[in-house]
Amino acid sequence: MAFAPNFPPVEPHICVKGGLEAIAFYEKAFGAENTFKQLTEDGKRVLHANLSLFGGSIMLHDEFPEYKNPDGENDVMSPVTRGGASIALNINLARPADVDAAVNRAVAAGAALIMPVEDTFWNARYGRIRDPFGHVWAFNAALEAPAGE
Repeated sequence: MAFAPNFPPVEPHICVKGGLEAIAFYEKAFGAENTFKQLTEDGKRVLHANLSLFGGSIMLHDEFPEYKNPDGENDVMSPVTRGGASIALNINLARPADVDAAVNRAVAAGAALIMPVEDTFWNARYGRIRDPFGHVWAFNAALEAPAGE
C-alpha cells in the first residue's frame, strides 16, 4: 500500500462545535500552528482547517447539521452534540516531564482534567484531558526502565 506523499499515513479529522474557538484553543493549549483555514461565506464556521501539533497534524471542521448523507443521516457531529467522544487522541511525548507540562498547559487553557497525570503500571507517565469541544486527549511518555531490567 502506498501513502500519499507529504501527508501522514493517519491524520485525524475532527468535528467541533465552534471551529474558530477550537483553533484558538488548540493554539493556546497545545501550541498548534494553523497551516490552512477555509471559512464559510459568512465567515462564521470552519469548512476545513489543518493544524500542525506535536509533530503531526489534524484536520478540523465545524458541524453542519443542515447537511445530510444520501441515507438521510448526519454522521459528522461533534462530541458535544453526540454526548461524548468515541476516541482519544493519543500524544506520545519524549519525556515524562513533558506529560505534566502538556496536561497543565491544556488545563490552564480551559480543558477538563479527566485522568490526573500519574506513573502507570505499563511503565509510562500518563494523563487525560477533555478539551472544551468534547475531544479526549491522552498524553503519554515512557518511564525509564527500572534498574536491572
